[in-house]
Amino acid sequence: MKTIGIIGFGASAIGFVQGLIDSGKIDKYRITIFERGRDHMHNTISGVRMDGKIFISRNMGGDLHIPADIQAKIVEFYLLHSGFKPSMNDRRNIIQYLRSFEKDGKKIEFGESFSNEEVYRNFYHYGFEPVKAYFFHLGTDVLKQTNTSIYSYFSSFKNIDFSFNTIVQDVQIGSPFKVMTNHGEYFFDELVIAVGRSGHSLMERIKKQYPDLVSENYYVDIGVRYELPDHVMERYSDMYEVKVRYKTRTGYMCRLFCQNPSGRVTLEKYEDFTTVNGFSDTYQKTENTNFAVLVTTRFTEPFKDPTGYGKNLAKLANILAGDDRKVLLQTYGDFKEHRRTKRLSRVYPTLDENSFILGDANLVFPSKIRESIIDFIENLNRVIDGVAYFDNLLYAVEVKFYSNKFNNNIVENLHVIGDCSGWTRSIQYATSMGYMHACSKTTSFS
Repeated sequence: MKTIGIIGFGASAIGFVQGLIDSGKIDKYRITIFERGRDHMHNTISGVRMDGKIFISRNMGGDLHIPADIQAKIVEFYLLHSGFKPSMNDRRNIIQYLRSFEKDGKKIEFGESFSNEEVYRNFYHYGFEPVKAYFFHLGTDVLKQTNTSIYSYFSSFKNIDFSFNTIVQDVQIGSPFKVMTNHGEYFFDELVIAVGRSGHSLMERIKKQYPDLVSENYYVDIGVRYELPDHVMERYSDMYEVKVRYKTRTGYMCRLFCQNPSGRVTLEKYEDFTTVNGFSDTYQKTENTNFAVLVTTRFTEPFKDPTGYGKNLAKLANILAGDDRKVLLQTYGDFKEHRRTKRLSRVYPTLDENSFILGDANLVFPSKIRESIIDFIENLNRVIDGVAYFDNLLYAVEVKFYSNKFNNNIVENLHVIGDCSGWTRSIQYATSMGYMHACSKTTSFS
């Protein structure tokens, strides 16, 4: 029986294991899954415990081609492990089949972005690039059951072992693969690295040791988490998420994504800095919607550390907030007018008051990023009236890191998958990438 080591228990690792099961290969391996969280409910890969928005789309989520039938298979996998069941058996229209899933009499939250041609053309007219997708929302509250169900299912296989509270300090690529942890050294015939964005420190060490395996990454997404009243976005509630890109007057591309209707803003904690994110529950709703407004910042030679650039901006915001576990909160009007926010009105934050201070994000962002954010919001307000209300809130900072793209065709039996690979940036694409690596070929939806 061959051995496989899997570093990280997140979306891509879940997809890889499920791919082995579906392809009938699972009995050929002894599998050890290393996770630095203390148990399956505290896995350090935030994607599978943050919001649970799964989508089907060809235009977002990664730089891989993921066939629609694989994406549909992954949606069904997560729905079933979240306690949802289909209310129809006809799969000929796969979207209608997936929309029929329900739990306790409540249908899965669903949205189809820009299916209305008039809405699509209106956004397009004002310079936006609308992104089409089907969304299926589980919710943070439901994800607890999802994680537990997946963990219990995988644990039922006698050849799958979990090693929690285990920090992988380094790896040695070769035959066999060597994994060095705080609990000792392990050797494997195959190695799967699936640490997500939160494993950037390990990935940096691997990149320095094995530079021939990667192509350089020169960009990072930096911006804010934006919060406003639900009623501003209610006209577009049938989409669930308005996902658009816009080339600002600075020349930088800015995008709106990760929208959470009636949701909450939350912290995303890394080893030595803190950023913001957002989520929404299925059953516990707020009166606010939040989403990310991110500016894609590209660099050229000789600069080669976009991750370090993003990390240091996040750290600067933490310093200004007086604590490495706090972020800055500011009204949009004050941000636009270069004033520090001292009081709030009309819109109240959903982030816990102990997690932020009122401040001035202008002290964090370089002028081109700041101007790009403002230009994006002002132009979006031409389409969605109320987005640029003075008292809407922005939290600084939100950062999305992109690893150098790993070439998985160089070292046999090495799989670098998910967001840490540089190829994906979503639960859907990370899970699908892991699934396809395990299957080695695409399979039909059945």
